[in-house]
Amino acid sequence: MSNQALENKKIAILATNGFEDSELTSPRDAVAEAGATITVISTETGEIEGKNGEKVTVDQTAADANAADFDALILPGGTGNADTIRTDEKAVAFVREITQAEKPVGVICHGGWILADADALKDVTITSYPSLKTDLSNAGATWVDEEVRVDKRFVSSRTPDDLPAFNEAIVEEFAK
Repeated sequence: MSNQALENKKIAILATNGFEDSELTSPRDAVAEAGATITVISTETGEIEGKNGEKVTVDQTAADANAADFDALILPGGTGNADTIRTDEKAVAFVREITQAEKPVGVICHGGWILADADALKDVTITSYPSLKTDLSNAGATWVDEEVRVDKRFVSSRTPDDLPAFNEAIVEEFAK
């Protein structure tokens, strides 16, 4: 794949405090390296901090984010991040708009929780951290235990161990 496979693509990353550090930074770096422009979206302005101390500047709040401005979305995991972000109505609305517009979504670990709240999982096959299996299945997904799964523009993985495969798959899917 070309180093500029994502040139002129705008990718949103939706996260808040407590994100799994590598699940935000590694995909962010992979899509940036492929030429994408990254916008970090959160519930508040300023900085967010990963559970292992990584600090990331927020570019825009979910309240101000418009799905039409983005080509794809990345949802990193981290239990605290995923549990908190899904309670923000503006963040859920943003994810719903992205998925209803049929834009690709990269989701890893606990990041999939917000997809359940956004009613985005009907008839989608997805993977995640194993503890989300019941929640995602109850939201209409078929859950599988795989390193990476691509289905209906959703790219999903389970844990930081899956990041190499996840990053390769999101760049490929986002380039389409």
